[in-house]
Amino acid sequence: MLMDSHAHLTLPQFDEDRPAVLARARSVGVRTILTVGTEPAEWEPAVALTRGEGEVEIYAALGLHPHDASTWSEESAESLRRWCAEPRVVALGEIGFDFHYLHSTREEQEEAFRRQIRLAKEISLPVVVHSREAERETLEVLRAEGASEVGGVIHCFSGDGEMARQALELGFFLSFSGSLTFKNAGKLREIARDIPVEKILIETDCPYLAPQPVRGKRNEPAYVRYVAETLAKLKGLSAEDIARITRHNALQLFSIGSADTEGKIAYRIRDSLYLNITNRCTNTCGFCVRNYSDFVKGHNLRLEREPDAREVIRAIGDPKSFREIVFCGYGEPLIRLDLVREVAAWIHEAGGRVRINTNGQGDLIHGRKIIPELAGLVDAFSVSLNTENEEKYRTICRPRFGAGTYEAVKDFIRQARKIAEVSVTVLDLPDVDVEKCREIAGKELQVGFRMRYYDEVG
Repeated sequence: MLMDSHAHLTLPQFDEDRPAVLARARSVGVRTILTVGTEPAEWEPAVALTRGEGEVEIYAALGLHPHDASTWSEESAESLRRWCAEPRVVALGEIGFDFHYLHSTREEQEEAFRRQIRLAKEISLPVVVHSREAERETLEVLRAEGASEVGGVIHCFSGDGEMARQALELGFFLSFSGSLTFKNAGKLREIARDIPVEKILIETDCPYLAPQPVRGKRNEPAYVRYVAETLAKLKGLSAEDIARITRHNALQLFSIGSADTEGKIAYRIRDSLYLNITNRCTNTCGFCVRNYSDFVKGHNLRLEREPDAREVIRAIGDPKSFREIVFCGYGEPLIRLDLVREVAAWIHEAGGRVRINTNGQGDLIHGRKIIPELAGLVDAFSVSLNTENEEKYRTICRPRFGAGTYEAVKDFIRQARKIAEVSVTVLDLPDVDVEKCREIAGKELQVGFRMRYYDEVG
């Protein structure tokens, strides 16, 4: 399900066919739209749209656009505060700087920007930020006014890589519009490719910026799918992955609720199916996603209870529908060795391929060599080596088994390569010598190597 996180549905371009626009959005999977009121005359109509009973959920963001910053006053501030109290107003914006047109002076824009951030902090709403040809000034104001307290999004992002980096450091999301699809947007696509998908929203900014396949037409929420498709190609994900992840990101940012309310046993990413059979783990890694989120790629993985083998098999469906079935999830799957063996045997019998993502501590967990018990059941292992020596492993991963765990993991890898393909993974953490890890994998352990990025989970 898609979310258009920035639209201008109150503008006159939609007066003649607004219901049809919403119906088209629904028909392509858009379930949620954030409509933006950028001046006092738009605030009431935007709120009115949120009260509709249509099949598309509409929420609103209200604020004073930098073009109209010269009209900022105490009266407009009180009116904005009043309208922002409406239940489906979930953000304050769009606010910020526009130095391309300068319809209001720079000083007027800065005053309105600062005042609206302060108001957002008073009423606990995230901010939707407009920044055009004002990267440095935008970041300075966000930092000086403590905008990180409420968070927000740089909408229709058009800045450079350095602005993206600093905005992410401030805890902001970046939103990409139809401009991501433009033929001359190579630099923008590089930025979108390189930042974590967990920090990205997608939008149309309609009726403006129609994406490339419909360039020249009036933009509308249904066309957000073209942005999703472009982003999916950049990220090596499916369009369905991007729709799910970016909608989840927006729902979380705007405190609308969760896309997933129940922890999943089986969840799809790209063309693989992942199995979430336990939330228990024998490491307490400081970098683990479990420390700050229940979600991976838009899927809720927090289990209320551990499933049995029958439930897992039922959740899989047809194993041949996927490139591979991966025991992974939100914990260490080999803690549940018996279930892994039973389900893996069923997957193989049904014509599927099995991979196990593990911390490599299976022998320590069960007090015996377990690889022989997995022979003929597992096609591939991906083992988290993470560091180049025992000392760093104990510091970063904090294994329950203490001293000797790192060497036990390496021994597990040596055993595993006798029955299946094996690769080790390493995170690009600042204290980790990635090249030394690559050497250990290739020369000492004689297995494959893959570097994982700290801020890209799943």
